[in-house]
Amino acid sequence: MAPPAAAVAAVRNHSPHLLLRRGGGGLLPSPPGPATLPFASRGATASAPARLRLPPPRFSLSPVPKSLSAASSSSHVPVRSLFTGIVEEVGRVRRLGPPLAPSSGGGGGGEAPGLDLEVETRDLLAGMQLGDSVAVDGTCLTVAAIDPAASTLTFGVAPETLRRTSLGGRAPGDGVNLERALTPSSRMGGHFVQGHVDGTGEIAAFRPDGDSLWVTVRAPPEILRLLVPKGFVAVDGTSLTVVSVDDEGGWFDFMLVRYTQDNIVLPTKKVGDKVNLEADILGKYVEKLLAGRVEAMAKVDS
Repeated sequence: MAPPAAAVAAVRNHSPHLLLRRGGGGLLPSPPGPATLPFASRGATASAPARLRLPPPRFSLSPVPKSLSAASSSSHVPVRSLFTGIVEEVGRVRRLGPPLAPSSGGGGGGEAPGLDLEVETRDLLAGMQLGDSVAVDGTCLTVAAIDPAASTLTFGVAPETLRRTSLGGRAPGDGVNLERALTPSSRMGGHFVQGHVDGTGEIAAFRPDGDSLWVTVRAPPEILRLLVPKGFVAVDGTSLTVVSVDDEGGWFDFMLVRYTQDNIVLPTKKVGDKVNLEADILGKYVEKLLAGRVEAMAKVDS
């Protein structure tokens, strides 16, 4: 039996984002006007939280399909590497610049070339091979060169990766989170992280709480809608548990325990810095399934 038109309309009104991409619609707009955050700085206290009025943030987003329902197995990008979001080491950027050796490949079409990212590492060289995948600040990159004498790994960073992530802003000496891809014998300590960055967010506030640290991140609606309290999110490749999500305010927050603070890059950053964000893959599957269900209901009703 066809569902009543009122039910379909209610679903549309309640979850408009599920239908937004039909017909090649663009991205959702950023939250109107400045947003108010629950705290603004490291100096805020629980009894008298500071308030901060932020200007609209600048985000970058990975491209999305024109229609969620149109995505098919033929356009599916296979998962060749998987990570857990448990950072193995904080490496140091040695160089970010044009490749030292010109590429022999063609077909650039006049597009600006990518860059080489050379990272110094202490622990990841053992067993590393050319072509291996490493998550660098949550971005899955391929090892293009290994220099055991200099203790460095070099990755090729494509122009699209530079546009969609924060890697283009790295400078020599900057720390980056490093994690090798899972193996069949790896422990699953975090959650499934693909290394396919959904977009960038902006650090909005820090607040100490004992020896832990609250962090608030501004994010675009396309990512926020996939986050839920107590769910997972990868921030610069670190698997973290979401505490609160404010869709209207345009932010979410999480807490870093002391051990995590000492072993990732995030606490060394400052308010306004960009971070790479990847929402939990389970949320993306649920959204697609719901979008297909709503579309099917609409067709039956019509």
